[in-house]
Amino acid sequence: MSSKQFADRRAAGRALGERLAVARPADAIVLGLPRGGVILAAEVARALDAPLDVLVVRKLGLPWQPELAMGAIAAVGDTVETVRVDSVLIAAHVPPDVFDEVLHEELAELRRRELAYRGNRPPAALRGRAVVVVDDGLATGATMRAAVLAVRRQEPTSITVAVPIGSPNACAALEPDVDEIVCLSAPSTFRAVGQGYADFSATSDDEVRAALA
Repeated sequence: MSSKQFADRRAAGRALGERLAVARPADAIVLGLPRGGVILAAEVARALDAPLDVLVVRKLGLPWQPELAMGAIAAVGDTVETVRVDSVLIAAHVPPDVFDEVLHEELAELRRRELAYRGNRPPAALRGRAVVVVDDGLATGATMRAAVLAVRRQEPTSITVAVPIGSPNACAALEPDVDEIVCLSAPSTFRAVGQGYADFSATSDDEVRAALA
């Protein structure tokens, strides 16, 4: 698939919305992964005329190289799913107690962000719904896989993952876990999610709350 660049997250979200609206699933609900994914998810939810909620995920980075994911966690209600990236854990010789310590810290941050974004609103009920999970891109796919596993436990009728750009390997690896994956650009020269955007500036907590409102 060729490389494509979007002006910003809102433009990418509108493009995803147009693609998904062609075969809009009945009774759909859209979940955005914060922070950036929520901005896209708001545009997708508008295009599908569907409710929007947040699905908080946290990357479990190596303590000495936080950008490199050794795993990820996601929560829907009381359900917390943990994904381990075995290749990183083995190559970096990560002791189990170090992994558990990072997991404990990130779970606390996950719950803090849920409260910050959702306030006292309970998470949306997903059972029997067609769930569309949106992020601003897929690099390793670890956080999205954790999100999908957490959603699957809620017994939706289907799960669609929607991203504007992704690593071909990450997209392919996710296919067995979902009913459909919509990736608008999967360049063979994939380096990072940011290459798919002219403007990939950081998203703030306030922008997430505004999108959800």
